[in-house]
Parts: sequence; C-alpha cells; structure tokens
Amino acid sequence: VLENQDLQDSIKPQKVEFHSLNFNTALHWQPGWAREARDALYFVQYKVYGQSTWQNKDDCWGIPSHVCDLTQETSDIQEPYYGRVRATLAGVYSKWSLSCRFTPWRETMIGPPMVTVVHSNKSITVKLQAPHSPYKRKRGSKITMANYYDLLYQVFIINNLVDERHRVLVYEGKDKVIKIQDLRPGVSYCIVAKTYVPVLDRSSAYSSRQCTVL
Repeated sequence: VLENQDLQDSIKPQKVEFHSLNFNTALHWQPGWAREARDALYFVQYKVYGQSTWQNKDDCWGIPSHVCDLTQETSDIQEPYYGRVRATLAGVYSKWSLSCRFTPWRETMIGPPMVTVVHSNKSITVKLQAPHSPYKRKRGSKITMANYYDLLYQVFIINNLVDERHRVLVYEGKDKVIKIQDLRPGVSYCIVAKTYVPVLDRSSAYSSRQCTVL
C-alpha cells in the first residue's frame, strides 16, 4: 500500500495552468516528479466556479499529452473556470491537481493585429485587422477581438538605414488605416504593430515585420 501511495504522489501532475491567446484556451500541466511519470496517462475535468459537479473532457480522457484544449468549454468569457488533472500509471491513480481560477475575459492574452503595408513613393499606408477569436457568427465568419474589447493600435516604424532595432511609435489610436508621410525614397522601412487593451492595461506582442522599400 505504501508503494502505491508513493507512486500516487510521484505521478501527480504539477503546475496545472490555463494558457489563453485571443480566447483560444488550453489547460497545460507538467508530469509528476517520478521518472516513470513520462509514461502516465491523464484525465481532465473542468467546471464553472460555483458549480458542484465537475465535467469530464472526453477528448482529454486517458491521454499521454500534457495539454488539453478547453476553448469551447470556456466560451462564456465572463465566467470563472477551474480545471483539474489526474494521472494514472500501472493501475494507480494520482489525486487531482487543481488549476487556479481562470476568467477568459480578464486573463486571455491579446494577439497583435494583422498588418498589411502598401507604399507609394514618399508614404506608407498601413492597414490593420484585429486578431480573430475562435468564436463564429451564425453565418460562419469569425468574431474579432474588437467585439469584446475597445482596442487601440500602436504602430511603429523601423528605418533600416538608421537602426533596425529602433522602433519609433508613429501612431496610437483606433484607426485601422494609417498613412505615414514624408518618408525617404530608396530607404527600407519596416512596420510592426501592437494591440493595446486599455481596460486591462495590457499590450500584445509585436506583429511580424512588414517591410518595404519606397
């Protein structure tokens, strides 16, 4: 019995956490500290805070992976959720490991906008699109993150002639089309942008660089 107890403790999943980007939400965990824990299988349950019963996540029932997609299960983005995971190995089950409380609206990370760059001889026009959420309208089009938050965009220009690490903020606001004027012909410029959510005081990572020579 003692050996079973030891195995139970040593395969118990560690660091059970929700990771979420644009409401694409997954539960992540790390295997227990026993070397054998590499061969464990995992079972995932979730529930809304305040509910008494846990729901099984059927796709993540007896899986070898250390991640479980709960995007659809957490689609009520104002609700707080919990996830929990247990492991099994050689007929022994660990106790459940619980995540912290997770509220998608408050805790999801926001992605950068999609950036398109069109140049003329002395100016660059930057077109921005809010990142998409995984959720769809009835007609099938994806709902953007601008539906859920007031988003601001920060647009930076990089003059490769001067210093390709130096980003200069040229615009911050809600516009989706920005014109940057009085640039030098023959110079290579790159544009990167961020999404900023004022209500959460949170910025996205930078978008990938869109570069052009005027």
